[in-house]
Amino acid sequence: MAVARLRCEAAAVALALAWARGFAERAAIGPDAADRLAIIVEEWVINVVEHGGAPPASRIVLRLERLEGMVRLAASDAGSPFDPREAVFEGPDLERGGGAGLELIRAWSRIAAYARRRGRNRLVLEMSIGGTDLD
Repeated sequence: MAVARLRCEAAAVALALAWARGFAERAAIGPDAADRLAIIVEEWVINVVEHGGAPPASRIVLRLERLEGMVRLAASDAGSPFDPREAVFEGPDLERGGGAGLELIRAWSRIAAYARRRGRNRLVLEMSIGGTDLD
């Protein structure tokens, strides 16, 4: 298992991306799955930093674990309550150039759990790294 504790600021995105890539390499995850994992981690951290409303001094905590045929990502942040299972995709924001990140996360992983505890969002995602579908 690998753990990252990042300040909730713009630099967290690049740090999380490098951390996820390093994990994928150490866990011997194939290149396609490693790319998907990196994008999932990057998009989640971008959403927390840009939209989550967490105090800048707070921490984003990420845990990655390789299991049989999958990778599990557990994420925790002090942002506003946000259950990605309930979010409605309204299409990409053409002015801002974003808006599809959550849809990529939901397409490439399964939301295994979400809870709000002690003022923190706690999310668990599972992503297939083999030929198996998690849904």
